[in-house]
Amino acid sequence: MNKRKLINVNETKRWRFITVFGVIALVFICLLARTAYIQVISPDMLRQQGDLRTHRTLSDTVLRGMITDRNGLELAISVPVKTVWADPKEIYNSVKLKLSESQGIVVDQVTKQDIKSALLAKREWRALADILDSDAESLAERIIKSPTSRFTYLARHVSPAMSEYVQHLKIRGVHLRPESKRYYPAAEVNSHIVGITNIDDLGIEGVEKAFDEELTGENGRKHVLRDARGRTIDVLAEEAATKAKDVVLSIDQRIQSLAYQELKKAVQYYEADSGSIVAVDVNTGELLAMVNNPSYNPNNRSTIKNSALRNRAITDTFEPGSSVKPLTVLSALEFGTADVNTLVDTSPGYIMLGGRRVKDHHNNGKLTLAEILKKSSNVGTTKLALELPKENFLDAFYNAGFGMDTGLGLVGESSGLFYDRRRWSDIELATLSYGYGLSVTPVQLAQMYATIANGGIRRPLSILKLDQPLEGERVFSHSSTRQLLKMMESVVEEDGTGHRAAVKGYRVAGKTGTSLKAKAGGYGNDYMALFSGIAPVSNPKIALVVVINNPKGDKYEGGQVAAPIFSKVMSGTLQLLNVPTDKNNKAVSLAQVKVARNDA
Repeated sequence: MNKRKLINVNETKRWRFITVFGVIALVFICLLARTAYIQVISPDMLRQQGDLRTHRTLSDTVLRGMITDRNGLELAISVPVKTVWADPKEIYNSVKLKLSESQGIVVDQVTKQDIKSALLAKREWRALADILDSDAESLAERIIKSPTSRFTYLARHVSPAMSEYVQHLKIRGVHLRPESKRYYPAAEVNSHIVGITNIDDLGIEGVEKAFDEELTGENGRKHVLRDARGRTIDVLAEEAATKAKDVVLSIDQRIQSLAYQELKKAVQYYEADSGSIVAVDVNTGELLAMVNNPSYNPNNRSTIKNSALRNRAITDTFEPGSSVKPLTVLSALEFGTADVNTLVDTSPGYIMLGGRRVKDHHNNGKLTLAEILKKSSNVGTTKLALELPKENFLDAFYNAGFGMDTGLGLVGESSGLFYDRRRWSDIELATLSYGYGLSVTPVQLAQMYATIANGGIRRPLSILKLDQPLEGERVFSHSSTRQLLKMMESVVEEDGTGHRAAVKGYRVAGKTGTSLKAKAGGYGNDYMALFSGIAPVSNPKIALVVVINNPKGDKYEGGQVAAPIFSKVMSGTLQLLNVPTDKNNKAVSLAQVKVARNDA
């Protein structure tokens, strides 16, 4: 009996041993199979998980390129700043864990309201809100709104002092991130040319947008291996950063500042709606200045209005009025229907065309071409235009660049309005001869005067500094444009409509312009006051256009409002560029003419 029991016990022990051994062997086989699966068949997942814990990709930030004037003066620069951001998930989980430990609450039972209350109770959190000039409750709302998110901005582009204070607070889940901020030293003076970037440093206006690709470099990347403490122990791969390019503008900041100062004073004095000034180097087509008022300060985004962003010098169109009369005279010279000695009878001071009257302010009688410009005779230019073949007359406006952009390449530039139609009535040709029936921009008008100044070659305008002038196209003869230039000089004489545009020591050629502003159904009582001119006449260097939109009060004509501004800006420009005076050249030439007449 005892022997049988002993056999049963031994048998039980043996089967128990076999069972335990089998279970252990099975577990070992499963572990071995799992290990083989992980390491041989599908190792990528664990490698990826390991890499997430030890591998990091660091970014080598590249600052946006500078924008400078033609002399190297900085107009737009990028400065390194810090941005404050938060990891909502990290903050949410850490606060939840602390509440659970301190108050004995089950983790899953902690509500968003509990998290918010805990944040608001923290002295560091309230200090963070104060330094960021924000509300502690609104900051907390950002965290509990998306508790699973890993990134949210708290404040962009903070000052170094603020970023240092935030770092000193040592709030878990709140971090600093290096960024760059655009700064514009000349502020409102250059705002319409240089433009502005958005909060992410991408150009949205002006040169910043037109040359955004050149100004934006490519950040470098460094793939590193880190240990458990976050220390870099090896650099696995590295991509070099592509440095951003600097953009050198054709603008001369000295002339730009002078023009803006005079324009701003004039707009305020005459209570005008707006104003623009454009200065062009006639030999290269480079823009030396382009200013508008009202303007805006790109360094203070909170004060910027959408209406102020518009670069009126390239976007706003208007009927140029008498400022294009030189083009009518030039057409007559080019075709040969008139010369410098031609007399045009403007009596009795008006002319009837199709039941409509074209009139002058006075009955000027017979006028030479120079006197037509000097007296700004509508009847004179009308008779010149009607004697020309229609095609030749219209071609002069196309050749001057009206109806097309100037080649600046700036976003938003208007090509103006010049009708291309087969039939033109006499009254339409007449009004065109003295600047109605077409719309132009200030830069188009400046291009036209630059074309006259450089001997009839129309060049594309450039906002970038050029090593060599861009190739131009001859659209008018050299002889005709030189004759016209001397005729336009009479406009600035003491008895001319533009005598206030005279520049001491220099010969100036120009033309006033006063045009009614169109409105629905016709014309209103608002005016555009213009003066466009060239100096020095003996060796033209600068073409300058001044436009004042809707001056208030008794003075509204171009010769009264725009001409004095032209005089100040042109005088300062010629002195800044060290252009020699040429007033004596005219005296010598007149003396030579008198001697020649006496000899004859």
